[in-house]
Amino acid sequence: MRMRNTLIATITIFSLAACAEGPENMTSFDMAEADVAGSEAEAPAMAKSAEGETTTSEIPVSQPQIAYSYDYGFRLPSSEIPKAQQAHIALCNDMPDNGCRVLNMSNSGGEGDYATGRLHLEVAAPKAGTFGEQLAEAVDESGGSQVAASITGEDLSKKIVDTEARLRSRVLLSERLTELLRTRKGTVAELVEAERAVTEVNEEIDQARSWLKEMRGRVSYSTVLVNYRSGAPGSGGFTRPIREAFGDIASTLGYSVGAVISFVAILLPWILLLALAIYLRRRFKGADRTFWGRKIEPTAPAED
Repeated sequence: MRMRNTLIATITIFSLAACAEGPENMTSFDMAEADVAGSEAEAPAMAKSAEGETTTSEIPVSQPQIAYSYDYGFRLPSSEIPKAQQAHIALCNDMPDNGCRVLNMSNSGGEGDYATGRLHLEVAAPKAGTFGEQLAEAVDESGGSQVAASITGEDLSKKIVDTEARLRSRVLLSERLTELLRTRKGTVAELVEAERAVTEVNEEIDQARSWLKEMRGRVSYSTVLVNYRSGAPGSGGFTRPIREAFGDIASTLGYSVGAVISFVAILLPWILLLALAIYLRRRFKGADRTFWGRKIEPTAPAED
């Protein structure tokens, strides 16, 4: 029992110490992913002056980690929307070094002159601005025009720094707990409890690495949303209402016939009940009674 309490106390102390220690006491850990650059730029510690004297360099500053999103809107003829989408996808595929990725593409060939489309891309952040200009040029060649554009950004610097710090502390704690398991002895229950603590810490490490990869991916690749729409509001001139009226004749007649059928379907049961009641009344009423039940007065014979 004493051994178990000592082991639990040691694990708790290491957990608190790992969170409280500064970066200078933490073990070094390579945070870079295979396809994402590091988030901090290292500055030289000392620089030589012209007279041979050494001067202190500038303090290293973390680079801003901003995830940008671009949203473009284009208006062009309905028949040109699929062609414009294919042209934009070709621009994305032709970008070198896997600088662009197509995530989603959709379009709807609407009725008449109306149609819509949407394209979702991810473009390497340094090239996203010029890529938007190329999109507009491709639409101009298809006889369309750009009608909307917006840029939004989310600063992920603090989230990335906090996640990196948490990851370093969790890695240090995992190393110390693993070393503790190798050097300490105890009962089976104590060892199982220590192994469970190591497993939980390793799960936190995997989760933090996943968060870092996702956030760095958002910084490295900007989201580009392209919306397509045909027709201008109020276009069509004098003949457009006439064409729409003729086009609506069939649907109007259909609604009218449907309304009549519904009306008959509602009244038909009541009409049948009324006809049955009239039949029964005529069938069983007395001969000296009217339909409404009044007694028929005999008429006096006419005098000569």
